[in-house]
Amino acid sequence: MPEEGRPCDIPGVLEKETLSEADFLSLLSESALPFLESMAQKARELTIRHFGRVISLYAPLYLSNYCDNECLYCGFNRKNMIRRKTLSLEELKREAGQIRGMGIQHLLLLTGDSRSHSPLSYIQECVGFLKTIFSSISVEIYPLETEEYRQLAACGVDGLTLYQETYDEKLYAALHVSGPKRDYRFRLEGPERGCRAGLRQVNIGALLGLGDLRREIFFLGRHARWLQHCYPDVETGISLPRLKRHEGIVFEGRTVSDREFVQMMLALRLFLPQGPLAISTREPYDFRRRLIGLGVTRMSAGSSTQVGGYGSGEKTEGQFEIQDKSSVEDIKRMIAEKGYQAVLKDWQPL
Repeated sequence: MPEEGRPCDIPGVLEKETLSEADFLSLLSESALPFLESMAQKARELTIRHFGRVISLYAPLYLSNYCDNECLYCGFNRKNMIRRKTLSLEELKREAGQIRGMGIQHLLLLTGDSRSHSPLSYIQECVGFLKTIFSSISVEIYPLETEEYRQLAACGVDGLTLYQETYDEKLYAALHVSGPKRDYRFRLEGPERGCRAGLRQVNIGALLGLGDLRREIFFLGRHARWLQHCYPDVETGISLPRLKRHEGIVFEGRTVSDREFVQMMLALRLFLPQGPLAISTREPYDFRRRLIGLGVTRMSAGSSTQVGGYGSGEKTEGQFEIQDKSSVEDIKRMIAEKGYQAVLKDWQPL
Protein backbone atom coordinates (compact mmCIF):
# COMPACT_ATOMS: atom_id res chain seq x y z
CA MET A 1 0.00 0.00 0.00
CA PRO A 2 1.12 3.62 -0.45
CA GLU A 3 3.32 4.82 2.38
CA GLU A 4 1.58 6.20 5.46
CA GLY A 5 1.28 9.96 5.30
CA ARG A 6 1.90 10.01 1.56
CA PRO A 7 -1.24 11.24 -0.22
CA CYS A 8 -2.60 9.35 -3.20
CA ASP A 9 -3.59 11.36 -6.26
CA ILE A 10 -6.82 9.45 -6.88
CA PRO A 11 -8.33 12.07 -9.23
CA GLY A 12 -5.11 11.92 -11.27
CA VAL A 13 -5.30 8.13 -11.43
CA LEU A 14 -8.89 8.30 -12.62
CA GLU A 15 -7.84 10.46 -15.56
CA LYS A 16 -5.55 7.74 -16.93
CA GLU A 17 -6.52 5.28 -19.64
CA THR A 18 -3.99 2.63 -18.56
CA LEU A 19 -3.10 2.12 -14.90
CA SER A 20 0.24 1.10 -13.48
CA GLU A 21 0.57 -1.26 -10.53
CA ALA A 22 1.22 1.79 -8.33
CA ASP A 23 -2.06 3.30 -9.57
CA PHE A 24 -3.84 0.04 -8.78
CA LEU A 25 -2.42 0.13 -5.24
CA SER A 26 -3.72 3.67 -4.83
CA LEU A 27 -7.24 2.60 -5.81
CA LEU A 28 -7.08 -0.26 -3.31
CA SER A 29 -5.96 2.00 -0.45
CA GLU A 30 -8.18 3.61 2.16
CA SER A 31 -7.32 6.95 0.54
CA ALA A 32 -9.59 5.96 -2.37
CA LEU A 33 -12.70 5.48 -0.23
CA PRO A 34 -13.93 9.10 -0.61
CA PHE A 35 -13.74 8.63 -4.39
CA LEU A 36 -15.88 5.51 -4.75
CA GLU A 37 -18.57 7.33 -6.71
CA SER A 38 -16.03 8.65 -9.22
CA MET A 39 -14.51 5.16 -9.48
CA ALA A 40 -17.98 3.72 -10.05
CA GLN A 41 -18.73 6.17 -12.86
CA LYS A 42 -15.52 5.29 -14.68
CA ALA A 43 -16.03 1.57 -14.05
CA ARG A 44 -19.52 1.81 -15.59
CA GLU A 45 -18.15 3.65 -18.62
CA LEU A 46 -15.34 1.12 -19.18
CA THR A 47 -17.63 -1.87 -18.76
CA ILE A 48 -20.14 -0.57 -21.30
CA ARG A 49 -17.32 0.31 -23.69
CA HIS A 50 -15.84 -3.19 -23.64
CA PHE A 51 -18.85 -5.42 -22.88
CA GLY A 52 -21.97 -3.43 -23.65
CA ARG A 53 -25.02 -3.52 -21.39
CA VAL A 54 -25.06 -7.30 -21.02
CA ILE A 55 -24.68 -9.78 -18.17
CA SER A 56 -23.86 -13.38 -19.09
CA LEU A 57 -25.56 -16.05 -17.00
CA TYR A 58 -24.20 -19.48 -16.06
CA ALA A 59 -24.96 -22.23 -13.59
CA PRO A 60 -22.73 -24.57 -11.57
CA LEU A 61 -23.22 -28.35 -11.66
CA TYR A 62 -21.49 -30.34 -8.91
CA LEU A 63 -20.44 -33.79 -10.10
CA SER A 64 -18.87 -34.98 -6.84
CA ASN A 65 -18.05 -33.76 -3.33
CA TYR A 66 -15.41 -36.34 -2.44
CA CYS A 67 -12.16 -34.60 -1.50
CA ASP A 68 -8.69 -35.71 -0.40
CA ASN A 69 -7.78 -32.35 1.17
CA GLU A 70 -8.05 -30.97 4.67
CA CYS A 71 -8.70 -27.29 3.98
CA LEU A 72 -9.83 -25.41 7.08
CA TYR A 73 -12.28 -23.11 5.27
CA CYS A 74 -14.05 -25.56 2.93
CA GLY A 75 -17.25 -27.55 3.36
CA PHE A 76 -15.76 -30.44 1.38
CA ASN A 77 -12.89 -30.89 3.90
CA ARG A 78 -12.24 -34.65 3.96
CA LYS A 79 -12.66 -34.69 7.76
CA ASN A 80 -16.14 -33.19 7.62
CA MET A 81 -18.78 -35.84 8.34
CA ILE A 82 -21.01 -35.06 5.38
CA ARG A 83 -22.74 -37.27 2.83
CA ARG A 84 -20.42 -37.94 -0.10
CA LYS A 85 -21.61 -38.68 -3.60
CA THR A 86 -20.51 -38.80 -7.23
CA LEU A 87 -23.23 -38.49 -9.85
CA SER A 88 -23.91 -41.44 -12.08
CA LEU A 89 -24.33 -40.71 -15.78
CA GLU A 90 -28.10 -41.15 -15.47
CA GLU A 91 -28.23 -38.72 -12.55
CA LEU A 92 -26.07 -36.30 -14.52
CA LYS A 93 -28.54 -36.40 -17.41
CA ARG A 94 -31.41 -35.53 -15.08
CA GLU A 95 -29.43 -32.69 -13.47
CA ALA A 96 -28.44 -31.33 -16.88
CA GLY A 97 -32.01 -31.50 -18.10
CA GLN A 98 -33.20 -29.41 -15.14
CA ILE A 99 -30.52 -26.77 -15.74
CA ARG A 100 -31.11 -26.65 -19.49
CA GLY A 101 -34.82 -26.32 -18.80
CA MET A 102 -34.08 -23.05 -16.98
CA GLY A 103 -32.60 -21.70 -20.21
CA ILE A 104 -28.97 -21.81 -19.06
CA GLN A 105 -26.48 -22.67 -21.81
CA HIS A 106 -23.19 -21.91 -20.04
CA LEU A 107 -22.30 -24.62 -17.52
CA LEU A 108 -19.59 -24.78 -14.86
CA LEU A 109 -18.70 -28.34 -13.75
CA LEU A 110 -17.28 -28.76 -10.25
CA THR A 111 -15.81 -31.61 -8.24
CA GLY A 112 -14.00 -32.04 -4.96
CA ASP A 113 -10.25 -32.60 -5.15
CA SER A 114 -10.25 -36.39 -5.45
CA ARG A 115 -8.87 -38.04 -8.57
CA SER A 116 -9.99 -41.45 -7.35
CA HIS A 117 -13.68 -40.50 -7.04
CA SER A 118 -13.81 -38.12 -10.05
CA PRO A 119 -10.98 -39.19 -12.36
CA LEU A 120 -10.27 -37.39 -15.59
CA SER A 121 -11.90 -40.21 -17.56
CA TYR A 122 -15.16 -39.70 -15.62
CA ILE A 123 -15.10 -35.94 -16.25
CA GLN A 124 -14.48 -36.56 -19.96
CA GLU A 125 -17.45 -38.93 -20.08
CA CYS A 126 -19.65 -36.29 -18.45
CA VAL A 127 -18.46 -33.60 -20.88
CA GLY A 128 -19.09 -35.92 -23.81
CA PHE A 129 -22.78 -35.94 -22.96
CA LEU A 130 -23.10 -32.33 -21.76
CA LYS A 131 -21.58 -30.78 -24.88
CA THR A 132 -24.58 -32.05 -26.86
CA ILE A 133 -26.97 -29.77 -24.95
CA PHE A 134 -24.87 -26.84 -23.64
CA SER A 135 -23.06 -24.19 -25.68
CA SER A 136 -20.17 -23.72 -23.27
CA ILE A 137 -18.67 -26.00 -20.61
CA SER A 138 -16.10 -24.84 -18.06
CA VAL A 139 -14.54 -26.85 -15.25
CA GLU A 140 -13.64 -26.00 -11.66
CA ILE A 141 -11.80 -29.12 -10.57
CA TYR A 142 -8.42 -30.14 -9.13
CA PRO A 143 -5.48 -28.61 -11.06
CA LEU A 144 -4.22 -30.65 -14.02
CA GLU A 145 -1.12 -30.98 -16.12
CA THR A 146 -1.06 -29.17 -19.47
CA GLU A 147 -1.66 -32.35 -21.46
CA GLU A 148 -4.67 -33.21 -19.29
CA TYR A 149 -6.17 -29.79 -19.96
CA ARG A 150 -5.59 -30.46 -23.67
CA GLN A 151 -7.56 -33.69 -23.33
CA LEU A 152 -10.46 -31.81 -21.75
CA ALA A 153 -10.32 -29.16 -24.48
CA ALA A 154 -10.39 -31.89 -27.11
CA CYS A 155 -13.57 -33.41 -25.65
CA GLY A 156 -15.48 -30.11 -25.41
CA VAL A 157 -14.30 -28.04 -22.42
CA ASP A 158 -13.60 -24.40 -23.32
CA GLY A 159 -13.13 -22.74 -19.92
CA LEU A 160 -11.27 -23.18 -16.64
CA THR A 161 -11.94 -21.69 -13.21
CA LEU A 162 -9.17 -22.16 -10.64
CA TYR A 163 -8.96 -20.05 -7.50
CA GLN A 164 -5.65 -19.65 -5.71
CA GLU A 165 -7.73 -19.06 -2.53
CA THR A 166 -4.94 -16.93 -1.00
CA TYR A 167 -1.75 -15.49 -2.49
CA ASP A 168 -0.12 -15.43 0.97
CA GLU A 169 2.08 -18.53 0.76
CA LYS A 170 2.50 -18.88 4.53
CA LEU A 171 -1.21 -18.56 5.17
CA TYR A 172 -1.85 -20.99 2.30
CA ALA A 173 0.34 -23.61 4.04
CA ALA A 174 -1.48 -23.10 7.35
CA LEU A 175 -4.95 -23.41 5.80
CA HIS A 176 -4.21 -26.48 3.64
CA VAL A 177 -3.29 -28.98 6.33
CA SER A 178 -3.01 -32.08 4.16
CA GLY A 179 -3.76 -33.36 0.68
CA PRO A 180 -2.61 -32.54 -2.85
CA LYS A 181 -3.85 -28.96 -2.58
CA ARG A 182 -0.95 -28.18 -0.24
CA ASP A 183 1.21 -27.65 -3.35
CA TYR A 184 0.96 -23.85 -3.63
CA ARG A 185 3.12 -23.56 -6.74
CA PHE A 186 1.34 -26.28 -8.74
CA ARG A 187 -2.00 -24.60 -8.10
CA LEU A 188 -0.65 -21.12 -8.86
CA GLU A 189 0.63 -22.25 -12.25
CA GLY A 190 -2.58 -24.14 -13.12
CA PRO A 191 -4.27 -21.26 -15.00
CA GLU A 192 -1.20 -20.83 -17.20
CA ARG A 193 -1.22 -24.53 -18.03
CA GLY A 194 -4.86 -24.13 -19.05
CA CYS A 195 -3.89 -21.21 -21.30
CA ARG A 196 -1.10 -23.24 -22.91
CA ALA A 197 -3.52 -26.11 -23.49
CA GLY A 198 -5.70 -23.94 -25.73
CA LEU A 199 -8.67 -23.25 -23.46
CA ARG A 200 -10.71 -20.25 -24.62
CA GLN A 201 -11.35 -18.75 -21.20
CA VAL A 202 -9.55 -18.89 -17.83
CA ASN A 203 -11.02 -17.50 -14.63
CA ILE A 204 -9.04 -16.90 -11.42
CA GLY A 205 -9.88 -15.62 -7.95
CA ALA A 206 -9.03 -15.31 -4.27
CA LEU A 207 -11.41 -16.30 -1.48
CA LEU A 208 -12.08 -12.95 0.16
CA GLY A 209 -11.85 -13.18 3.94
CA LEU A 210 -8.92 -15.57 4.19
CA GLY A 211 -6.02 -13.13 4.04
CA ASP A 212 -5.37 -9.40 4.03
CA LEU A 213 -8.00 -8.12 1.59
CA ARG A 214 -6.05 -5.42 -0.22
CA ARG A 215 -2.96 -7.58 -0.53
CA GLU A 216 -4.98 -10.45 -1.99
CA ILE A 217 -6.69 -8.23 -4.58
CA PHE A 218 -3.40 -6.62 -5.57
CA PHE A 219 -1.77 -9.98 -6.31
CA LEU A 220 -4.95 -11.27 -7.95
CA GLY A 221 -4.93 -8.27 -10.29
CA ARG A 222 -1.25 -8.74 -11.07
CA HIS A 223 -1.82 -12.42 -11.80
CA ALA A 224 -4.68 -11.64 -14.18
CA ARG A 225 -2.76 -8.90 -15.99
CA TRP A 226 0.24 -11.21 -16.42
CA LEU A 227 -1.98 -13.89 -17.97
CA GLN A 228 -3.57 -11.29 -20.26
CA HIS A 229 -0.12 -10.14 -21.38
CA CYS A 230 1.32 -13.61 -21.98
CA TYR A 231 -1.82 -15.18 -23.48
CA PRO A 232 -3.73 -12.42 -25.30
CA ASP A 233 -5.87 -14.94 -27.19
CA VAL A 234 -7.28 -16.31 -23.91
CA GLU A 235 -10.07 -14.43 -22.12
CA THR A 236 -8.80 -13.96 -18.57
CA GLY A 237 -11.57 -13.30 -16.04
CA ILE A 238 -11.82 -12.79 -12.30
CA SER A 239 -14.29 -13.97 -9.66
CA LEU A 240 -14.77 -12.36 -6.26
CA PRO A 241 -16.08 -15.06 -3.89
CA ARG A 242 -16.53 -14.04 -0.24
CA LEU A 243 -15.92 -16.62 2.48
CA LYS A 244 -19.26 -18.04 3.64
CA ARG A 245 -20.25 -20.23 6.55
CA HIS A 246 -20.69 -23.96 5.92
CA GLU A 247 -20.88 -27.33 7.66
CA GLY A 248 -17.79 -28.09 9.76
CA ILE A 249 -16.08 -24.70 9.37
CA VAL A 250 -12.74 -24.44 11.19
CA PHE A 251 -11.26 -21.17 9.92
CA GLU A 252 -13.81 -18.36 10.00
CA GLY A 253 -11.51 -15.69 8.57
CA ARG A 254 -12.45 -12.02 8.58
CA THR A 255 -15.59 -10.23 7.47
CA VAL A 256 -15.37 -8.33 4.18
CA SER A 257 -17.87 -5.48 4.22
CA ASP A 258 -20.01 -4.57 1.22
CA ARG A 259 -18.15 -1.26 0.93
CA GLU A 260 -14.78 -3.02 0.85
CA PHE A 261 -16.10 -5.50 -1.69
CA VAL A 262 -17.30 -2.71 -3.99
CA GLN A 263 -13.99 -0.85 -3.73
CA MET A 264 -12.04 -4.00 -4.65
CA MET A 265 -14.31 -4.71 -7.62
CA LEU A 266 -14.10 -1.15 -8.92
CA ALA A 267 -10.31 -1.10 -8.60
CA LEU A 268 -10.08 -4.36 -10.54
CA ARG A 269 -12.33 -3.05 -13.30
CA LEU A 270 -10.21 0.10 -13.70
CA PHE A 271 -6.97 -1.91 -13.65
CA LEU A 272 -8.29 -4.63 -15.99
CA PRO A 273 -10.87 -2.88 -18.21
CA GLN A 274 -11.24 -5.83 -20.60
CA GLY A 275 -11.40 -8.60 -18.00
CA PRO A 276 -14.77 -10.27 -17.27
CA LEU A 277 -15.87 -10.03 -13.62
CA ALA A 278 -18.12 -12.75 -12.17
CA ILE A 279 -20.32 -12.56 -9.07
CA SER A 280 -21.89 -15.77 -7.82
CA THR A 281 -24.92 -16.58 -5.68
CA ARG A 282 -22.66 -16.37 -2.62
CA GLU A 283 -23.90 -12.77 -2.63
CA PRO A 284 -27.53 -11.87 -1.78
CA TYR A 285 -30.02 -10.71 -4.41
CA ASP A 286 -30.20 -7.05 -3.35
CA PHE A 287 -26.43 -6.68 -3.28
CA ARG A 288 -26.00 -8.34 -6.68
CA ARG A 289 -28.64 -6.00 -8.04
CA ARG A 290 -26.65 -2.99 -6.83
CA LEU A 291 -23.48 -4.32 -8.47
CA ILE A 292 -24.96 -4.24 -11.98
CA GLY A 293 -23.43 -1.30 -13.77
CA LEU A 294 -20.34 -1.24 -11.54
CA GLY A 295 -18.20 -3.70 -13.50
CA VAL A 296 -19.82 -7.13 -13.18
CA THR A 297 -20.26 -8.97 -16.50
CA ARG A 298 -21.17 -12.50 -15.38
CA MET A 299 -23.54 -13.94 -12.80
CA SER A 300 -24.56 -17.41 -11.78
CA ALA A 301 -28.30 -17.98 -11.55
CA GLY A 302 -30.65 -20.67 -10.28
CA SER A 303 -27.63 -22.25 -8.59
CA SER A 304 -27.16 -25.25 -6.35
CA THR A 305 -23.87 -26.18 -4.62
CA GLN A 306 -25.15 -29.67 -3.73
CA VAL A 307 -24.36 -32.86 -5.61
CA GLY A 308 -27.81 -33.81 -6.89
CA GLY A 309 -29.06 -30.34 -6.04
CA TYR A 310 -31.19 -29.89 -9.16
CA GLY A 311 -33.41 -32.85 -8.44
CA SER A 312 -31.70 -35.97 -9.75
CA GLY A 313 -31.99 -37.81 -6.45
CA GLU A 314 -30.71 -37.61 -2.87
CA LYS A 315 -28.93 -34.32 -2.22
CA THR A 316 -25.70 -33.80 -0.31
CA GLU A 317 -24.71 -30.82 1.82
CA GLY A 318 -23.64 -27.83 -0.25
CA GLN A 319 -20.09 -26.55 -0.47
CA PHE A 320 -21.26 -23.22 0.95
CA GLU A 321 -24.53 -21.52 1.82
CA ILE A 322 -26.17 -19.83 -1.18
CA GLN A 323 -27.39 -16.29 -0.49
CA ASP A 324 -29.32 -15.62 -3.71
CA LYS A 325 -31.86 -18.38 -4.33
CA SER A 326 -33.69 -16.50 -7.07
CA SER A 327 -34.77 -18.31 -10.21
CA VAL A 328 -33.16 -17.65 -13.57
CA GLU A 329 -36.30 -15.76 -14.63
CA ASP A 330 -36.08 -13.57 -11.53
CA ILE A 331 -32.44 -12.75 -12.29
CA LYS A 332 -33.25 -11.97 -15.93
CA ARG A 333 -36.02 -9.65 -14.80
CA MET A 334 -33.74 -7.93 -12.28
CA ILE A 335 -31.06 -7.38 -14.93
CA ALA A 336 -33.62 -5.93 -17.35
CA GLU A 337 -34.92 -3.56 -14.67
CA LYS A 338 -31.39 -2.18 -14.34
CA GLY A 339 -31.28 -1.43 -18.07
CA TYR A 340 -29.11 -4.38 -19.03
CA GLN A 341 -29.70 -7.56 -21.02
CA ALA A 342 -29.27 -11.07 -19.64
CA VAL A 343 -27.36 -13.23 -22.12
CA LEU A 344 -27.82 -17.00 -21.97
CA LYS A 345 -25.54 -17.83 -24.87
CA ASP A 346 -22.55 -15.93 -26.25
CA TRP A 347 -20.38 -18.78 -27.48
CA GLN A 348 -20.83 -21.55 -30.02
CA PRO A 349 -18.05 -24.13 -30.52
CA LEU A 350 -17.06 -25.00 -34.07
